[in-house]
Amino acid sequence: MSGELLPLMEAFYTIQGEGYYKGTAAYFIRLAGCDVGCHWCDVKESWDATAHPLVPIEQIAEQALAHSKTIIITGTSSGIGFSLAEYFGKQGHRVYGLSRKKTDSKLFTSIPTDITEKSQIDRAIEEILSKENRIDILINNAGMGMVGAVEDSNKEEIMKLFNLNLIGAVQMMTAVMPKMREQKSGQIINISSIGSEMGLPFRGFYSASKSALDKVTEAMRYEISAWNIELCSLHLGDIKTNIAENRIKTTVSEPYKNIFYKVYSTMNSHVDHGVEPVEVAKYIEKLLLKNKWKAHYYFGKFGQKIGIPLKWILPQKTYENLMKKYNKMD
Repeated sequence: MSGELLPLMEAFYTIQGEGYYKGTAAYFIRLAGCDVGCHWCDVKESWDATAHPLVPIEQIAEQALAHSKTIIITGTSSGIGFSLAEYFGKQGHRVYGLSRKKTDSKLFTSIPTDITEKSQIDRAIEEILSKENRIDILINNAGMGMVGAVEDSNKEEIMKLFNLNLIGAVQMMTAVMPKMREQKSGQIINISSIGSEMGLPFRGFYSASKSALDKVTEAMRYEISAWNIELCSLHLGDIKTNIAENRIKTTVSEPYKNIFYKVYSTMNSHVDHGVEPVEVAKYIEKLLLKNKWKAHYYFGKFGQKIGIPLKWILPQKTYENLMKKYNKMD
């Protein structure tokens, strides 16, 4: 036997049931032809190599790889992105995390990348494709918040926000499209916000940046439909992360101080009592199994998701009064 063909008794995808790697995805390959002959062996039928088919090594490898996808996730240094990368890495996928800072993890490969810089994105994609022959999934998670009154916001702050939340996401999609088009398949999730469907008080530009990404997503769905590539916006409610540490916070002028700090305290409380990031990962895992996607999906607590249909059902003034009450502005 040259080694190009191996006697294969069985091969299957499984979840490790015990030990250090309990709960971690694994692909089990049992070859026949063991000549040790341990008396306690519970698969003695594997000893005789001639009783099992000779299978090309390439075929065994292809079958194993079919259970593992190449996934790129942005913004993986902390929060939702880190949880997504670890979750899908634990499921046995080949996960590449792109963030400004290198992240230590045994479950995914971290590539320091500023996605607002196209040259850095191109380098990261080149590195990934030097190891992989396809890109199956892109999750555009990198983003930042911004709080403050519209009147108090300046051009530099607004541009910084849009440069990451909109342009960075677009540049990532542009970078993976050639490979996805070549393979005639792919899935792209743009992480948006329930707040993109409404102008949130003191988060107007954040809402606007996510709303802009939503409209780009809608337009691009038409443009890429010929290549079997699925694309959607996933609108999240409040998720329990450290987002408050990374928000742009404008200088608060005197007329807004009293009301701003009431709203700011409320929004931080909503985040502190938000959904755990791992629940987002579980939701995305189910979404990735769907063959055809809608343009928009919504995930979060009922009290936040219900605000979207209420905006269109209720009279404008009634809805605004409801939002003021929810944000503790009254």
